[in-house]
Amino acid sequence: MAQQALFLDEITSAVPSVSAAAYQLILDRRLGDYQMPTGWAVFAAGNRQGDRGVSYAMPAPLANRFSHYEVDVNLDDWVSWAWATQIDERIIAFLRFRPELLFDFDPAHNPVAFPSPRSWAFAHRALQKFSDQPTLLLNTLQACVGNTAGIELNAFIEHMEQMPDLDDIITGKQVDVPESIDLQYAIATALVGRALKVADTDDAPMVYAAILAYAERFPQKEMGVMLVSDLLRAVGNDIFATPEFERWAQAVGDIMLYD
Repeated sequence: MAQQALFLDEITSAVPSVSAAAYQLILDRRLGDYQMPTGWAVFAAGNRQGDRGVSYAMPAPLANRFSHYEVDVNLDDWVSWAWATQIDERIIAFLRFRPELLFDFDPAHNPVAFPSPRSWAFAHRALQKFSDQPTLLLNTLQACVGNTAGIELNAFIEHMEQMPDLDDIITGKQVDVPESIDLQYAIATALVGRALKVADTDDAPMVYAAILAYAERFPQKEMGVMLVSDLLRAVGNDIFATPEFERWAQAVGDIMLYD
């Protein structure tokens, strides 16, 4: 049987009189006549006081009933989630190029809009709605992730028009790797997107092989490793069955591929 859990979100936003009511539930697994089922786990989450959210200091008796972990953002984890939820690949490529913008919040300035995993999902929806209206798109991206990040993303998307033809790469033609680093990130991400579209089809082995062959051509081995790592996270172990994977792995033997 799968373990069940009780999740108390925004617990630091509860006024002390409310959080005090959780003491018995969290430690004794009961609240009045209610008994929590055996095997259930209790988790809670909340903002820190320095995050400029609505928060209260957790009462010491309540805090002592938990083990405390500070959770940070991780780009690889976010990319895996983004592919699984079909986030626009242009945003994935941009954040691979500018990873520090996945989360960029300065509580001293208390900005209204700023880059965060949540607001990048908002930017994804903006791209779906306003891609054919450039002025409105720029304003909307700025409204989602802040002025600076919105301008950078918009410029990155415009630059992607210079990206090589993906069909040429997929069909095995000799396509030069762009010299521009941002375009290298863009093409690597776009190739993972192509792989996802053909996953579980008869074309998948051919496409995976072409992508692995192209990954070997990046001047910086780390870029090819990033591409193949994202490919592995997106489509799974099927890439190991292609002869091109072994050849690529030998070419980058001094760099670890991680899952």
